[in-house]
Amino acid sequence: MPIAAPHLYGLSGAHLIECSGYLLEQETAHAFAQMRTAAEKEGIAIEICSAFRDFDRQQLIWNAKASGTRTLLNKDAQPVDIGGKTAEQIIALILLWSALPGTSRHHWGTDIDIFDSNKISKHDLQLIPQEYQLNGPCYTLSLWLTNNAQRFGFYLPFQQGLSGVSAEPWHLSYYPVSKHYVDAFNVETLADILQHSSVLYKAQVLDKLDALTREYVYRVAPVPL
Repeated sequence: MPIAAPHLYGLSGAHLIECSGYLLEQETAHAFAQMRTAAEKEGIAIEICSAFRDFDRQQLIWNAKASGTRTLLNKDAQPVDIGGKTAEQIIALILLWSALPGTSRHHWGTDIDIFDSNKISKHDLQLIPQEYQLNGPCYTLSLWLTNNAQRFGFYLPFQQGLSGVSAEPWHLSYYPVSKHYVDAFNVETLADILQHSSVLYKAQVLDKLDALTREYVYRVAPVPL
């Protein structure tokens, strides 16, 4: 069955171009290149560690966490033993840091995870909040983004108290495009996609899909005015 706007759910990459070894939506790629050049002048090397991720890749991540073969973290980014936990508890833990397949903003090509390669290697990067806080290797980058990201159309969609997803100081969104993708997102289409997927705990997810979509797709920090 044809899916309307398949790029919203990670089912198409036709709108993407290559940028620094990753795939990004075209306007996002151009804006990122400009932002990176500006940061370089101040000694900050902005590098991407994650960009476009399709539905199948997100499903692999989800299923690895749901099955316990990939470590789950609590809200303080500490490892959690899922032994004895219910499906609902496991789903809640996954959603602290990872999106339900079909709902990830990384499906869109407008969102990127970044770090300062002058201060830490991609190999050593853990993508935890402490790395972007005082005394962390990406703290200078975080300060620079606070003052400059908006000039290039980027902002942090996942902020403390403003988003269902935990605060992610490494996750930038190109809001001139992504704000329209949020508006176009359709929960009925998502339900149909998930129904035909191999996502673990699919039945429990579908049972609460409206609430999960409100909390983890629509509840993000407001875009800058």
